[in-house]
Amino acid sequence: MSETGGLDIGLPDEGQGGVSEELSEDAKARFAAAGAAMAQARKEEKKSKKKDDKVAQVILKFLNDAKNAHLFTLISRLVARDCPSIFILAIISLIDEISQKEVSEYLKEMTEKDAHETVDENMALIKTGDIDPETNRALIDWITRMQMVLAQTPEQILTKLMIDDKNIDGTVLQLTTFVLQRFFEMRMKSAEFEKLQPLTASILQTVFQPFLASVKKVILKAAEEI
Repeated sequence: MSETGGLDIGLPDEGQGGVSEELSEDAKARFAAAGAAMAQARKEEKKSKKKDDKVAQVILKFLNDAKNAHLFTLISRLVARDCPSIFILAIISLIDEISQKEVSEYLKEMTEKDAHETVDENMALIKTGDIDPETNRALIDWITRMQMVLAQTPEQILTKLMIDDKNIDGTVLQLTTFVLQRFFEMRMKSAEFEKLQPLTASILQTVFQPFLASVKKVILKAAEEI
């Protein structure tokens, strides 16, 4: 975390063990390679996108569930920053089937692939810790969904989330950590919020990293024009 309250996009600190650890070096390398390939392959002209208001309706339906009330403020903050709704859906897709379906349909429309077809399911997500293969696979698919969504419009998404050219709004880290915590709780695994933050930070940094160079140029250019 930075002094400005955002997520520093430099290298994360070491984790604290178990599910609180950062991604394994193998996972980092593979996601970095996948992200770089997505960034390279991205074209300026894409197939027609789903309307953002349709995605927003899914978010509102998700928030009508009382047990998700504590997520409302965080999601509202991202909406207030004009973060594209499809990326918010990608975050909460780990714990919500409707969101996962909507993101999968979006990716099929945009890339003709889904997350499950993109990354090696045998990858070890973290260096140690008691994560069973099914949980590991679900997390890999989730990270890949976020990365694939980001790859479609990285400047549009990241310019809304970055405080400056070095820091991401801390709301993204908070929301993603709460989602990850809910995911582990649903699988009967104990996971304290504070202990999950290093892993969440490592995940987000890995997802964002391949697209940061181009986005920084956009931010710096905009600052020069002010």
